Amino acid sequence: LAMMDVKGFDPKEVSVTVKDGKVKVLAEHEEKHTTASGKEYNYRKTMREISLPLGVREDEVTYSL
Repeated sequence: LAMMDVKGFDPKEVSVTVKDGKVKVLAEHEEKHTTASGKEYNYRKTMREISLPLGVREDEVTYSL
């Protein structure tokens, strides 16, 4: 069991991939705002990569948000 805090990210902004014995969780969020002084961009990204324990098959991995 592994947990990752992705508070502040929409579920559509979170991806989970399992490849080469690792689980990779990636969350990215971008905001664009137009202000009187121009355009502003806010960007957040977090990523975590976890090695699967010995004996765990990639097709056995499940996750939930």
